[in-house]
Parts: sequence; C-alpha cells; structure tokens
Amino acid sequence: MAKKVVATLQKGAGKAFTRVIKMVKSPKTGAYSFRSEIVPNDNVKDFFDKK
Repeated sequence: MAKKVVATLQKGAGKAFTRVIKMVKSPKTGAYSFRSEIVPNDNVKDFFDKK
C-alpha cells in the first residue's frame, strides 16, 4: 500500500508535499511511538517544531 501512495505523490502537484515521520515520547509510559503526516514542503519545519 505504501508503494501506491508514493507513486501517486510522484506525479504532478504531489511533489509539493512531503511525508514526515516524528518520534514522540508518551508522557504516561515513557514509550516512543511514531507519528507520520503528509505536509506541504513549506510546513515541514513547523511540523518538527510543534510538540
């Protein structure tokens, strides 16, 4: 399924977006989880700056 998403984003306006993955620590258990989103290229830095 990931291949289909990547292939779709390679065409046309899809190049204006980036898939970002951030590691987030849980305050309750201390375990790490991953949060991923597809954001516009201009907002990548903002995604990593938010908590």
